[in-house]
Amino acid sequence: MLLIPAIDLKDGHCVRLKQGDMDQSTTFGEDPAAMARRWVDAGARRLHLVDLNGAFAGAPKNIAAIKAILREVGDDVPVQLGGGIRDLDTIEKCIDGGLRYVIIGTAAVKNPGFLKDACTAFGGHIIVGLDAKDGKVATDGWSKLTGHNVVDLARKFEDWGVESIIYTDIGRDGMLSGINVEATVKLAQAVTIPVIASGGLGSMQDIEQLCAVEDEGVEGVICGRAIYTGDLDFAAAQARADALNAV
Repeated sequence: MLLIPAIDLKDGHCVRLKQGDMDQSTTFGEDPAAMARRWVDAGARRLHLVDLNGAFAGAPKNIAAIKAILREVGDDVPVQLGGGIRDLDTIEKCIDGGLRYVIIGTAAVKNPGFLKDACTAFGGHIIVGLDAKDGKVATDGWSKLTGHNVVDLARKFEDWGVESIIYTDIGRDGMLSGINVEATVKLAQAVTIPVIASGGLGSMQDIEQLCAVEDEGVEGVICGRAIYTGDLDFAAAQARADALNAV
């Protein structure tokens, strides 16, 4: 079970939002590269970056911070980035710059042809972010709820060759209210590619529940607010997940 620390970037700083609201942000660090090093030193085997400004602008904006993180961690761990990735040129720059994976969210839903082209051109590097509420996919920073069913879209994207899916329950994100394990498992059972849980991680109990369903196809979990507030000790959580996996 991969525990993947999230580093959300806004105006060059590390922040966390509540339910995707840019007006409800809490700053947890002024130095993103130092934050990345902190999580790697604590045992992280992958990092999850979100360019929040980029997500709203439609193009990456925190480029200096992203480059600093990549310089800091080097080849230690793979890094994935989401937020504002809307064209093939941007993906190429990201991968050439050292990012292992790019995450396509809103654009995958609104412009499926782009996603298909991205999977063809950059196979093995494309992750889709599906944000949903009550089984329906949301787009545009979660501001718009579509009529698309999460499972139906996931199956289509799997056929096109996406590497994995990050599934976020937007009703829980940033709220420390617990992962929606049931919905995550339902999605994982419907596809053969890995699913990464996201939204609401708050305690060691969540980690244990996810480890119990890893065999269903749940590969990892994005760790956000809980590891910044201290509600969850990241190093202890990864050690616990490793121990459970070894049983």
